[in-house]
Amino acid sequence: MFNFFKKNKEPENLKEVLRELEGLEKKIGGLSQELDNLKKESKFCVQKIGIVRYNPFSEVGGDQSFSIALLDGSDNGVVITSLYARDGNRAYAKPIKNCKSEYSLSNEEKQAISRAIEPK
Repeated sequence: MFNFFKKNKEPENLKEVLRELEGLEKKIGGLSQELDNLKKESKFCVQKIGIVRYNPFSEVGGDQSFSIALLDGSDNGVVITSLYARDGNRAYAKPIKNCKSEYSLSNEEKQAISRAIEPK
């Protein structure tokens, strides 16, 4: 059984207090290092999302097409566009680096990127 609330023996003298403080200092140092590592790793995770739904073809009803931007902490990632039509669906993906792409972006894709980087 777990004893989360079990109290340890209270320190009886200054040496024991200092030993306890040293142990806590080591634990805090380890946690601080882990937090720094998580911060570094999370820069490469998807942190910003922007989506735009729209109707690119007047003969098809509804906003069934979309562009979605998935960006990391440095505004790098991908924009994915799905164009829906009666005869099928087409999907496109374009890499994004610093909010720009080497491929031409549609207005909807630009809008999805803008929505992703807007401060919340």
